[in-house]
Amino acid sequence: MTIKRPYLIGITGGSGTGKTALSHHLATCLTPQPALVIPLDAYYLQRTRLTTEMKGAVNYDVPEAFDVELLMEHLRCLARGRSIERPIYNFREHVRTGTTERVKPGHFVIVEGLFTLYWTGLRTVIDLSIFIVADDATSFTRRLARDTRERGRTVASVRTQWDTTVLPMYKRHIEPTQQFANLVVNGTDTLEKSAGAILAHVPPSNDILPKSRRS
Repeated sequence: MTIKRPYLIGITGGSGTGKTALSHHLATCLTPQPALVIPLDAYYLQRTRLTTEMKGAVNYDVPEAFDVELLMEHLRCLARGRSIERPIYNFREHVRTGTTERVKPGHFVIVEGLFTLYWTGLRTVIDLSIFIVADDATSFTRRLARDTRERGRTVASVRTQWDTTVLPMYKRHIEPTQQFANLVVNGTDTLEKSAGAILAHVPPSNDILPKSRRS
């Protein structure tokens, strides 16, 4: 009897392109529900030895800012049908909280974040990879709204971070990974349109086989 494993969908793109919104909307469209969404943002490295000021100066838009080993360990656990304790990250304090979220395996797992297609190891386990594009003005406006509303940032600090790390690191690290995507969608399209384009490439859950068994 063939043992099924979760079908992994990877979603990436620059900051403010709509990765999180599309991922959660797509999760509601996949059956059987609920599909799991694993945000890379939960896997920022723990920096307990740094002061608050030092944490604020860290470049969080480079691959070295993430605990990729823990991420891959968790994905392997889900693939084996085991639950994980996903970290919860506090963006105001730049630190993982002391609590975790128990995540149970499902038919579909959506991995979303800046570096979803950056690491070779992660690319090899993803079944369908999506890259979201959007113009810089739209992306910055969305990031500004999110960071001032949800993360307690000032307009000036958001602009400075965008100009010094976010946009330059996107050009250096993220934009080149578009070559690895199976599908490119526009972040200014409706969620329904983008999700529809993705669903057209997703097999029914009862047809999903381990990746090694597919041609």
